[in-house]
Amino acid sequence: MKTKLTASVVSQEALTKDIFSMWIQADEIAKEAVPGQFLSVYTKDKSRILPRPISLCEVDRERGRLRLVYRIAGAGTREFSACQAGDPIEILGPLGNGFPLEAAKGRRAFLIGGGIGIPPMLELAKRLPGEKTAVLGYRDEQFLRGDLERYAKVYVATEDGSDGTKGNVLDAIREQGLQADVMYACGPTPMLRALKAYAQENGVECWLSLEERMACGVGACLACVCQSTEVDGHSHVHNKRICKDGPVFAAEEVTL
Repeated sequence: MKTKLTASVVSQEALTKDIFSMWIQADEIAKEAVPGQFLSVYTKDKSRILPRPISLCEVDRERGRLRLVYRIAGAGTREFSACQAGDPIEILGPLGNGFPLEAAKGRRAFLIGGGIGIPPMLELAKRLPGEKTAVLGYRDEQFLRGDLERYAKVYVATEDGSDGTKGNVLDAIREQGLQADVMYACGPTPMLRALKAYAQENGVECWLSLEERMACGVGACLACVCQSTEVDGHSHVHNKRICKDGPVFAAEEVTL
């Protein structure tokens, strides 16, 4: 059940020049949150009414804390990056659906993250049973690699070839001869589109977390729809609401 509350910032650090990691105290939400869900985070500037959706990177149920790893993309996230320990921050969550953990039971799993789609893979790696291989795609500076290496075998692709495979995550999978039975992925649409095609060609069960600009975060405004293969019962067209019906979808549910 989603809850709106004023959380407290526990700590914050810069992971790269524009990517920040923030731990917040939010006991009620931490009890229920699962990998793949997100929060709507509100700014203090009343001229910016809409919250910013940020995926959950880690969930510490015992201490009632949530970790958000986000990129500065505008005035709202820049405001968040200035938060310090003890500051209040208004949030709504947990929102959306999560990754189906049971799909990996007794099977080899790919955890694939591209750019700011990497953070949701960390909590997933912690909770997912079975053999896990994480494939991470970076444009330039790396982040969260060491965290993920504690829970999964990690391979890296970089656009400039400075580390790992030169190219994208699919290039790394092919270069290393990696195989899996089920795939979980989050990242930019071109990456997800390519992974969906790869999964279909290779008979791999595929779950995609779609990144999209969101407004209400609860499925009411239809600002974050994607094309679906089936007619949506809410809008009665071939749409899915990413914030409500997703952000995680079976690959065959959506048209990318």
